[in-house]
Amino acid sequence: MKFKIIPFALAATLSFVSCDDNKKEEEEPVQEEKLTEETSFDYTAGEFADIKVLRYQIPGWEELSLKEQKLVYYLTQAGLSGRDIIWDQNYRYNLSIRKALENIHQNYQGDKNSEDWGAFEEYLKRVWFSGGIHHHYSMDKMKPDFDKAYLEGLLKETKTKLAPEALEVIFNDKDIKKVNLKEEKGLLKGSATNFYGPDVTAAEVDAFYAKKKSPDPKKPLSYGLNSKLVKEGGKLVEKVWKSGGMYGEAIDKITYWLEKAEGVAENQAQADALALLVKYYKTGDLQTWDDYNVAWVEATEGNIDYINSFIEVYNDPKGYRGSYETIVQIKDFDMSKKMKVLEDNVQWFEDNSPIMKEHKKESVVGVTYKTVIVAGEAGDASPSTPIGVNLPNSNWIRTAHGSKSVSLGNIINAYSHAGGSEKLDEFALTEEEKELSKEYGETADKLHTALHEVVGHASGKINSGVGETKQTLKSYASTMEEGRADLVGLYYLMDPKIEELGLTDDIEKLGKAAYNDYIRNGLMTQLTRLNIGDEIEESHMRNRQWVSAWAFEKGKEGNVIEKVKKDGKTYLKINDYKKLRELFGELLKETQRIKSEGDYTAAKNLVENYGVKVDQEIHKEVLKRSSEFKAAPYSGFVNPVLVPEMDDAGEIISIKVTQPESFEEQMLRYSKEFGFLPVMN
Repeated sequence: MKFKIIPFALAATLSFVSCDDNKKEEEEPVQEEKLTEETSFDYTAGEFADIKVLRYQIPGWEELSLKEQKLVYYLTQAGLSGRDIIWDQNYRYNLSIRKALENIHQNYQGDKNSEDWGAFEEYLKRVWFSGGIHHHYSMDKMKPDFDKAYLEGLLKETKTKLAPEALEVIFNDKDIKKVNLKEEKGLLKGSATNFYGPDVTAAEVDAFYAKKKSPDPKKPLSYGLNSKLVKEGGKLVEKVWKSGGMYGEAIDKITYWLEKAEGVAENQAQADALALLVKYYKTGDLQTWDDYNVAWVEATEGNIDYINSFIEVYNDPKGYRGSYETIVQIKDFDMSKKMKVLEDNVQWFEDNSPIMKEHKKESVVGVTYKTVIVAGEAGDASPSTPIGVNLPNSNWIRTAHGSKSVSLGNIINAYSHAGGSEKLDEFALTEEEKELSKEYGETADKLHTALHEVVGHASGKINSGVGETKQTLKSYASTMEEGRADLVGLYYLMDPKIEELGLTDDIEKLGKAAYNDYIRNGLMTQLTRLNIGDEIEESHMRNRQWVSAWAFEKGKEGNVIEKVKKDGKTYLKINDYKKLRELFGELLKETQRIKSEGDYTAAKNLVENYGVKVDQEIHKEVLKRSSEFKAAPYSGFVNPVLVPEMDDAGEIISIKVTQPESFEEQMLRYSKEFGFLPVMN
């Protein structure tokens, strides 16, 4: 599970209040030196359309041993080797379009000062950022600001080939949505993702997997996770993503680097997990995938960890198929120590949750939480990255063996340094509200991420005999799970236990800042990501709205949240924070019931009634007020470049960290060095 960034609340300077606040006086100059070093770093790598591209650092790299640096290097190379997979998963013509556009970019000798050429370059950058021709967040197909005739001229002048169907789709109204969650439009028919053959229906998918029976019903296999479902000779067939199968050319490169990583593993448990991941890639066997996840989640020792494979199912409207993703992580020792208190107290949070007793876990096992330093990302995690991740996604593995939760510390740090406070100043009603956000917003964000990942996703249990959430809640499974985890965090962000654990110096101020930011974003500021007339499609945006809108409506009688007009502008004012917390608890109880009982009708009603429709007048106002700001609504990252130095025997003797010259340079280099797949797969 991913925790997506909400840039609005990350405007404050870095400050983390914890039980280590009362540090010795002699330690303070070290903090000041680090701050000076950070502020001299240029976090912004470029800006175009609605995108800001940022850079992040890898603090503490020099403190790693050479063996540890090699492990990080091999894991990042493995991740990048599968980069083309996510492009093809996102849409069947993405690779052919990307390669054609890149060839034009590198070989065109004509007028590069024209408006059309500027529009071409911007379109290419947007395609790079989104991993295809559909917007990374809205899922809408991005239309270029140049016409078809201009592109045809560029293709001819640079002798670039592009299939007629791929050329046409850039400009026509086919495959307009990457992921469609409106059942009336057809979950598969209305989605452009390349997870299913064009003639496969949602009903056929349901029937196909209904026949699949796991050897152990208590340990259901993740059927459909690593394959494309197509029709061959009128019969449904899975094209498995494995060595020798679909995406085999890239997967062979992935396993090459993973085997080298296995050779420099920090310990045997880590090496064993890597060996199982390699076996899974080579065989495509889903039992091996479960064996790997158990080994991975139990391999908790060491400074280096990673996420790699077909994982999150947000891009599949049916919720079966995993998008390729990789994140390579280095443990942030200081921050992980500070946040270990959540890991140590996870059972207390479960026992004191407002959910029904029969839905609580008697024993929450194996939860580990770390703040990590990202060393490299690829696939569905790059350039647009989460700020927190909790895995594995399998409910039975989480229950029996636990889970790993990570907060991507240097990513959050980069967001903070690159952010601004313009939107806070515009949309917050009072000076008190603004000051609370500036003083406690950063801490609240970090704690909400931690509570969402560590406690939220690990909490609650499914009733005996109820199927996996993707089967029971179907297209609403992802947004319901993310909303449930959000609600866990929101409920506890005003609990005195947080202050008792030393995670804040003032629970009331922390909670107020968190609630102000969440409601403001859920009902107003996140709408900057939509076009007028749009409904909300993305799972995280949906969950933030249905949580906020439900609380707003249920709190009307007591005027818990109030819409205030001032100088012709709309603001949201929370009048009763205690009651709002109670409402969050009530909604958490109901959301957990829906998941535990597999109540599809209730999930549909909750999401459709509160999370999809947009108040058009508010939307117009938000867009108008936001148009004055320079800040782009979306951000993402280029990755640092790990450069190995070799001796005469070809052995790595050192690895340096450098920054790419530009977003453009990194994208072109990635295509050249990691373009292992044919244009059609």
